[in-house]
Amino acid sequence: MSEENTQAEHVKLLIIGSGPAGYTAAIYAARANLSPVMYQGLQPGGQLTITNDVENFPGYPEGIMGPQMMEDLKRQAERFGTDIRYGIATAVDFSGHPHRVTIDEKHTLTADAVIIATGASAKWLGLESEARLNGSGVSACAVCDGFFYRGKDVAIVGAGDTAAEEATYLANLCNKVYMLVRKGEMRASKIMQKRVLDNPKIEVLFNTATDEILGQHAVEGVRVKNVLTHETRVLPIDGFFVAIGHEPNSSIFREYLHHDEQGYLKTIPGTSKTNVDGVFACGDVQDFVYRQAVTAAGTGCMAALDAERYLAALGVH
Repeated sequence: MSEENTQAEHVKLLIIGSGPAGYTAAIYAARANLSPVMYQGLQPGGQLTITNDVENFPGYPEGIMGPQMMEDLKRQAERFGTDIRYGIATAVDFSGHPHRVTIDEKHTLTADAVIIATGASAKWLGLESEARLNGSGVSACAVCDGFFYRGKDVAIVGAGDTAAEEATYLANLCNKVYMLVRKGEMRASKIMQKRVLDNPKIEVLFNTATDEILGQHAVEGVRVKNVLTHETRVLPIDGFFVAIGHEPNSSIFREYLHHDEQGYLKTIPGTSKTNVDGVFACGDVQDFVYRQAVTAAGTGCMAALDAERYLAALGVH
């Protein structure tokens, strides 16, 4: 029987996406008897599942592996009754109430409230060695992983404000920071450029592309190429940071929800509320500033509390 001829499954609260934001929302929602249903998305557990050591999340004095932390959060959400399912939201219709969400292009649900926790994906260079050494010296978060390279030499690729900020952050920890800029100038604001160029620990290599990240099991160096002369050289480094931007996983929502020019969903300041009643956003899909696990978890809590109050006002029990 076709989907059109069957009644869509109805849920009180649907959470789209997992990770610290989604799981925290699920924990709070389940404890409030909202019977949340979660679809984990393309990467169950989110970006932390490709992060080895997490040392900056409160409550883990010895640190914890990212995948283990996500498994702990998942189990905690399930303990209180969250219905966690595999599947990807492929379409939404927020034009009326209840909200309609299509999973895997074939299964439609309706929901009284929806929490979006789909996160953002780091943009990568696309090198085989980059993917192979991801988590073994290759990182897209200097704030998360810079601590592991104290006193060592590292490289960071990028030319915008984020790259400049992260290069400056790394310079406070590392012996030397190579900043690889593909063009002859940076895109960063003048004040951030000055901060980078004035820092004796940062060496900016203009007109420089990443040819290959070297090392079998961990980063040992990077081969770079001058795009004007085509000359190559090897920089001996222990860490390689990619800071060329993030892509919020928000494309299916943009028809209905306000977003900025990059696609980050806009929420009413101080809340997780979007411009559509009953639709809430949390985590990195709406945060282009902090992008940390602990801040994602905090906004997940906000989303669950906002959803609970919304449903109570609707009289949904």
